Amino acid sequence: MPAYWSKKDERQYAHILTSCKRSRKVCKRIAAATVNKQRRVEGRGRGGRKGGLQEAFDEALQRRQAPEGERAR
Repeated sequence: MPAYWSKKDERQYAHILTSCKRSRKVCKRIAAATVNKQRRVEGRGRGGRKGGLQEAFDEALQRRQAPEGERAR
């Protein structure tokens, strides 16, 4: 497990591993992807967006509501 994962992340990873019914290799990949996704949603990633899911949602909503000529491509 990466050094930057918290104890919560490690518990979540272990829980997913024990409950997964596929091969060990696939379960490890699923568990790591799930933990990393949760970290990203909570804004605990290693860079990039700092505001978390709500900020991303707000930005997407603003882009969607912008008039057609003002949208960035």
